[in-house]
Amino acid sequence: MEERIRLGVSQCLMGDSVRFDGGHKLDHFIRDTLGAYVEFVPVCPEVECGLGVPREAMRLEGNVESPRLVTVRTKMDLTERMLIWAGQRVRQLEKEDLCGFIFKSKSPSSGMERVKVYTESGMPVMRGVGLFAQAFKTHFPILPVEDEGRLHDPLLRENFIESIFALKRWRETLNGKKTIGKLVQFHTANKLLLLSHSQQHYRDMGKLVAQGKGLPSAELYRRYEVRFLEALRLKPSVKKHVNVLQHMMGYFKKVLSSDEKQELLEVISSYYQGLTPLIVPITLFNHYVRKYQEPYLSQQTYLNPHPTALKLRNHV
Repeated sequence: MEERIRLGVSQCLMGDSVRFDGGHKLDHFIRDTLGAYVEFVPVCPEVECGLGVPREAMRLEGNVESPRLVTVRTKMDLTERMLIWAGQRVRQLEKEDLCGFIFKSKSPSSGMERVKVYTESGMPVMRGVGLFAQAFKTHFPILPVEDEGRLHDPLLRENFIESIFALKRWRETLNGKKTIGKLVQFHTANKLLLLSHSQQHYRDMGKLVAQGKGLPSAELYRRYEVRFLEALRLKPSVKKHVNVLQHMMGYFKKVLSSDEKQELLEVISSYYQGLTPLIVPITLFNHYVRKYQEPYLSQQTYLNPHPTALKLRNHV
């Protein structure tokens, strides 16, 4: 990467004492581990819209689709104040070149899903979205987003971080003149990555690239970006990964010894059965790519989609 990935984040997750009770919700993985590769843009909706620290707790009330933001004790309605600020803030964030956002789970301002909304019955339903999170997702509908709670799931964590690194590589491709050649090169390098998410999206994107000369370059690149990020939202599965691994074996059929082929098959089978994580077959493939200097696979982002030090594929 020429520059670090810029990522929006709920400020309390950075360890800043901005919560209603004067505390924070420091997440060490986000701040310290992921932070080695990311430049964060912290956002605290409550503080930035003018509320103090500490402050009265608040919650979502009313209709699940359009809830009100109301303080718990004094019943002060802060909805309009938050919505006006959120509308201004997301426009400001357009200048930040964000590759995604990590929200604070369950927050009435920043929760991206399953936030409590207290209906007329007085009982909460877990179907709300925080007001700022909703404004952000509406304004940036294709950007990768997650919350710190969901990032405890190894599959969701790996998929989100893979997505932000993939988007950063795409942004770097956009630098300079937008040519068909650059798009073909990018599409080729990400073939296996895309196949691990969606064969249909890969085929559709291939058709788009093939028809690219009939479109203005800006429109071609815009359509490709939308489909690319749509594909990355679709979670990989063991079956999808196995299909990609078996596809890669075809590039070595003329150079691997019988023992090496058998070892690859056994490692792939072990991964399929859940006995070993994905990093095991990936490491072996990377070894063979270097050993036999396989030119096509050496450029595939699938084999190195994010820094190995993050150990994301050690747990999926």
